[in-house]
Amino acid sequence: MSLAFSVSDVIPASPRAIYDAWLDSKGHEGMTGGKPATCSAAVGGAFTVWNGYIIGRNLALEPGKRIVQSWRTKKFTAADPDSEIEVLLEPVGNATRVTVNHRNVPDGHTSYRDGGWQRSYFEPMKAYFAARS
Repeated sequence: MSLAFSVSDVIPASPRAIYDAWLDSKGHEGMTGGKPATCSAAVGGAFTVWNGYIIGRNLALEPGKRIVQSWRTKKFTAADPDSEIEVLLEPVGNATRVTVNHRNVPDGHTSYRDGGWQRSYFEPMKAYFAARS
């Protein structure tokens, strides 16, 4: 059985700025602090972030609105299928509500739900984009 959950936070940037940074190697490194990152802005394009800890492919892209990616970490076993993230970008005033729907997470991998997204993505993204405004 796998885990599915959603996490969200408000980031001080436009939906398009977050979308563009997420899919750009230098932008992803900058907004998360996780280096190196190799990203693609094309459907089917592969990515690797956090020094190869996370790998996947872009499954669906709606510029400035939605990113869907296959997602697996080095902690997944060979028998574990890829998980999937859906990143939804919703304008909220001069900021963006970023919601990550993470599905098909292998049993026992609750750290992503229990603060991992907040520590590794949302908090550094807030600092990165606040410094750019």
